[in-house]
Amino acid sequence: MKRRREIEKKTEIRSAVEELSVVVVKLNNPPPLPPPAAGAGCCGGCGGDRQVTNVPTRPFISLCNLILQVLDNIGPTMAVLRNDIYQNIQRLEMLCESDPETYSNLVEIVKKEAAEGKARKGDSCSRALVWLTRSAELSAVLLQKLASDPEQRMEEAVEDSYNMTIKPWHGWISATAYKVALKLLPDNKTFISLLMAKGQNFDTLRDEIQTLISLLVPLLEDIHSILRSYGLDRLKSP
Repeated sequence: MKRRREIEKKTEIRSAVEELSVVVVKLNNPPPLPPPAAGAGCCGGCGGDRQVTNVPTRPFISLCNLILQVLDNIGPTMAVLRNDIYQNIQRLEMLCESDPETYSNLVEIVKKEAAEGKARKGDSCSRALVWLTRSAELSAVLLQKLASDPEQRMEEAVEDSYNMTIKPWHGWISATAYKVALKLLPDNKTFISLLMAKGQNFDTLRDEIQTLISLLVPLLEDIHSILRSYGLDRLKSP
C-alpha cells in the first residue's frame, strides 16, 4: 500500500528526471569504441563536437512519452505537436522492437540510416529523432519559463517557447496551425496545478523542474552534436 501511494504521488516531471538519470549514466559510461578500419576517414562526431557514442533508445522513448503527458496538460492546443511526437515515438519503437539489440542505441540508428542514404527521408527514424529533440527543447524552455515566472501568461510562454525552438524549422502550414492553437490555451495556474502531485507546493515543483532542465539540456546538446555530424540538424517541415 505504501509503495502504491508513492507511485501515485510521482509527477511527470519526477518520472522524467528518473528516465534522464538512466540516460546520463549511459552517456557517462559509454562502451569502448572499436578501432578504426585501415584507411578509414573521419566518421560522424568529428568536427569540433564532443563525440557521443551511446544514447540509449528505450529511456529516450520513455522520456518522450512523459513529454506527451506534460503536453496533454495544456489541452487541445498542443494536439498538432502531440500527434507529431506520438508518430515519431511509434517509428522509433517499431524499429527498436524489430531488433532490440541492434537498435538499442540512437547513435547507431542514425549512423546506419546515414550509411544507407535513408536518414533524410520523411519516414526515417533519424528525422523522427530530429523532431523529438526539438519537441523536448520546446518543453524544456516552456517549463523553465513557468518555473522562473509562474505569473507569466500561458499564451506568451508557449508562443515564446515555440518561437525559440520549433518555429524556425516549421513551414507555413505547420506555423499557421500553431498560431490558431494558441487561442485555446489554459491559464498558467491551471497548467501548473496539473503538473503538481496532490499536496505538492510550487517550490517543490520548481526544484523538480530545475533538476529536469539540468539533466535534459546537456542530453539535447549531445543529440544535436550527433545530428550535426550527419548533416541532419537543419531539416525543415512543410
